[in-house]
Amino acid sequence: MVSRKSVLTFGMVAIPIALYTATQDNDIRFNQLHKEDNSRIRYKKTCAHCGKEIGSGDIVKGYEYDKDKYVVITEEEIEKIKTEKEKSIQILHFAKLNQISPVYYDRTYQAVPEAGGEKAFELLRASLMAEQKIAIGKTVFGTKDTLMAIIPREDGILISTMFFEDEIRELQKQYSKPAVSEQELNMAKVLINSMDTPFNPEKYQDEYQIKLRALIETKIAGREVVFAEPESTGKIIDLMDALKASIEHAKKDKEPA
Repeated sequence: MVSRKSVLTFGMVAIPIALYTATQDNDIRFNQLHKEDNSRIRYKKTCAHCGKEIGSGDIVKGYEYDKDKYVVITEEEIEKIKTEKEKSIQILHFAKLNQISPVYYDRTYQAVPEAGGEKAFELLRASLMAEQKIAIGKTVFGTKDTLMAIIPREDGILISTMFFEDEIRELQKQYSKPAVSEQELNMAKVLINSMDTPFNPEKYQDEYQIKLRALIETKIAGREVVFAEPESTGKIIDLMDALKASIEHAKKDKEPA
């Protein structure tokens, strides 16, 4: 499903693109019910002045500029103040991917060239891959400027929306850094290398959601719910002992079955 269409611009080059959402929410959703009879809880939108229930067609956007005083802004007015430049995704500059902290990334989209933009799109992707760079761009999403990272991949281009600097919180709590011995550091490096495997997204799944779905299906079927016994965690207090045990465990996991 196309999220939106835009134009990706850098220099005098303009590439028409379509953006597709690259992620989806698979979480199980629960409804709120009345405890006494399991009936759905409904929420109604009402007018604070007359108490009348309001439908979506009767709702407009308003900005409160003073206490209980609003100016109404329509969707048409919001769109009309956008220039063509603001509607496009303007590439501002290029950078290395590892220069950006992951905290700045928000939502990810797949960019696909529209008719006539295929060659310029591929040229941008291939050159970014060759130089191991990403592009930093900007556009207007909704009612605000939005920073974007244009990230090349072997099979296309991903675009991630980004937060501005003033939207990122400072670290909430600092910690005192205790001294780490060379022996402990070397042991930790061995553990890291013993667990070093290529990232394969197919290997991972939301195991808790699977258990939650099984619980729901068990209750729908009217069967007794049986819970597993809590796993016993063999506590190892000494850090070096914990590292050694972890390395042995990692080696066993890597051994062929």
